[in-house]
Amino acid sequence: MSVAASLNPHTTALMALVDKYDGRAPRYTSYPTAVQFTPQVDARTYQRWLSELPTDEAVSLYAHIPMCARLCWYCGCNTRAVNRADAVSDYVALLVQELALVEPILPGRLRASALHLGGGTPNMLGIDDLRVLFEALRHLFRLEADAEIAAELDPAVLTEAWVKAAAFHGLNRASLGVQNLSPRVQQAVNREERFEDIARCVGWLRAAGVASINLDLMYGLPHQTTANTLSTIHQVVSLRPERIALFGYAHVPWMKSHQQLIDEAALPGPAERLEQSEAAAELLAREGYVRIGLDHFALESDELAVAHAQKRLKRNFQGYTVDAAATLLGFGASAISSLPQGFVQNHAQELAWRKAVGAGESPIARGVALTDEDRWRGEIIERLMCDMGVDLAAVSARHGRDWRALQDEVGRLAPFVADGLLRIDGAKLTVTETGRLLVRSICAAFDAYFAPQAQRHSKAL
Repeated sequence: MSVAASLNPHTTALMALVDKYDGRAPRYTSYPTAVQFTPQVDARTYQRWLSELPTDEAVSLYAHIPMCARLCWYCGCNTRAVNRADAVSDYVALLVQELALVEPILPGRLRASALHLGGGTPNMLGIDDLRVLFEALRHLFRLEADAEIAAELDPAVLTEAWVKAAAFHGLNRASLGVQNLSPRVQQAVNREERFEDIARCVGWLRAAGVASINLDLMYGLPHQTTANTLSTIHQVVSLRPERIALFGYAHVPWMKSHQQLIDEAALPGPAERLEQSEAAAELLAREGYVRIGLDHFALESDELAVAHAQKRLKRNFQGYTVDAAATLLGFGASAISSLPQGFVQNHAQELAWRKAVGAGESPIARGVALTDEDRWRGEIIERLMCDMGVDLAAVSARHGRDWRALQDEVGRLAPFVADGLLRIDGAKLTVTETGRLLVRSICAAFDAYFAPQAQRHSKAL
């Protein structure tokens, strides 16, 4: 019996809607999206924007560590496999140099309310590397006493000593990559680890005082089934992580060449992906996790769930967040900065970034300046992504606009309404629980730049 034939009637009906609407759409971690970034927004533009930052507002910080001990074949991040500690230390030295480049441009020693170490694998940094990086960050910024300091971690190379060192520097939130615990799935994506490894790492983090832990899971990996997806969830929820992220694997081998190592014949089809996603969400709900936005789940007591209930959730390049800072400053290869005036991105290729910083030059490669219309549409899209609904009149009023100027956009949503994916009551749009699966496609109706291109975006589900 085929997978599609074995689905229950509800899932079969969902599958028909996914087939109808599941085009390729951005993940909307920004608006405009990175597709609109151009070299016309350059280092001089960024320097001007930095100098104009208000001194009485806290900023958020991001440092990208594009190195891993192993290269997971499913990965869509900007990273590479490294087996030499000196290569990591050299990279940190350049991060410090990049920080020094912006010091004379900033209008003062700004407060920082959050710091995110992303990758790659930030726990590739040695303990001395951590010290050097944090000293440089604290020299340039005043990290607030209650700042959220987070890191993405690979359990395979995490040590208790590293956890203690990071906690000393203020680490209070951590995200561990799990993906799936089936040995067959792990072998198919070159990422093998046991549940015992995950549990040991969580224990170290708890003992060090890290109060918020997220576990990353995936669906749609080669040889992944609904059964091994649910088995994975049953195991990880026993650790009671505050948050769980459930991402759909995006197979884009034309963008990430290492994904060509994955056997496409072993990838679940759309019906199987849908079944895995929905079964996982149902199980997490039964286990006490609130479904948030597109792909996050959190315990009711977690700050993410509280922010979601109060409709103050935000979305940035790290996904869903409670970080309300208007400015995010990114450092490292491929890092993106978000400022009130627009977005800028460093050279994505590490060699180009190293060359620029090593020469004492800004590593900015491209960006986009925001228009008033961008800010308006961006807030509409963010509220849809975060709240699964939006009051077009209220958002438009904040931007000095008349929501009725969006009649064409609202009109394009008629098919979603007819199929029960969206409700429209005057200026208020509400995405239904079924429509949540396709919220990216709903958001695209308000994206003035959007043009579906199979080679640009992953499937919306």
